[in-house]
Amino acid sequence: MGSLETERKTTGWAARDPSGFLSPYTYSLRYTGPEDVFIKVICCGICHTDIHQAKNDLGMSNYPMVPGHEVVGEVVEVGSDVAKFAAGEIVGVGLLVGCCRNCRPCDTDREQYCAKKIYSYNDVYTDGNPTQGGFAGSMVVDQKFVVKIPDGMAPEQAAPLLCAGITVYSPLNHFGLTASGLRGGVLGLGGVGHMGVKIAKAMGHHVTVISSSDKKKVEALEHLGADEYLVSSDAEGMQKAAESLDYIIDTVPVSHPLEPYLSLLGFDGKLILTGVINTPLQFLTPMVLLGRKEITGSFIGSMKETEEMLAFCKEKDLKSMIEVVKMDYINTAMARVEKNDVRYRFVVDVAGNKIDQ
Repeated sequence: MGSLETERKTTGWAARDPSGFLSPYTYSLRYTGPEDVFIKVICCGICHTDIHQAKNDLGMSNYPMVPGHEVVGEVVEVGSDVAKFAAGEIVGVGLLVGCCRNCRPCDTDREQYCAKKIYSYNDVYTDGNPTQGGFAGSMVVDQKFVVKIPDGMAPEQAAPLLCAGITVYSPLNHFGLTASGLRGGVLGLGGVGHMGVKIAKAMGHHVTVISSSDKKKVEALEHLGADEYLVSSDAEGMQKAAESLDYIIDTVPVSHPLEPYLSLLGFDGKLILTGVINTPLQFLTPMVLLGRKEITGSFIGSMKETEEMLAFCKEKDLKSMIEVVKMDYINTAMARVEKNDVRYRFVVDVAGNKIDQ
């Protein structure tokens, strides 16, 4: 199918400076190339990373910036070489929109580790134009970085899976932590953490939620199905749980000590870091050496894993706990995410935005 003949523009909500405040911003999109999919955005989840980027917390933000990388939309048009997608289908786009395609990670379906990967926003395409994210009316994305949303899965439920869901699924899959009966911990019960509990439980794991307070205990145990709940400041409880876990998925996006959580891991246990933190973390080496424990990290997941994860969530009927908001609520929602005042993911109803119709 050929490109639209009229100049293609869309309106998104962009940050202009490190205040992170978002406001309407109209910009041009490229025409649909042979490998491209033109998508009308339906909804987009809000991730803590969106705040980091909008506020230049990592020191590499470029403005104006339209955040949003948990994007679900409807295909409007496809390029001449696109056979996997068709107009009218519901699809998703995550954190990446490009890679080099010829390095070791790319050759082994792990393109999220490509040194030349291109992020869905706050980055630059190979033609020099800036990438912009999903808090916008539409996007044009290379077909490699588009996934079909399973039939029957609601768009607002699918959106958080494209980051929060895959961020948990990928390390469990890669590190061989999918067997039933494992004992896992989820540190931090936010957008990623709550999906960690759901996915690990669906795999048949005994799941312990670890949090800084007991305010989410009832939700963790009764609503999310966790088996146990630990408060990190409860010395007695932490001592009783020492060396009891096979792995911990650490979702905390701010600086925190590692020693208390390393002590919970048994022999060959793994502490898997998934939160983006801009300050150094510290630990004492005996905490790792004496149990041959591992501190490792995992970054989102590949497109192949994303397809597998969506199929897994559809099969197990896993749903995110979300709060759907309109686009004009975006700044309030972002502020609430910073305060951890959401259970557990905001999803923005982009299609309901009146600016870009």
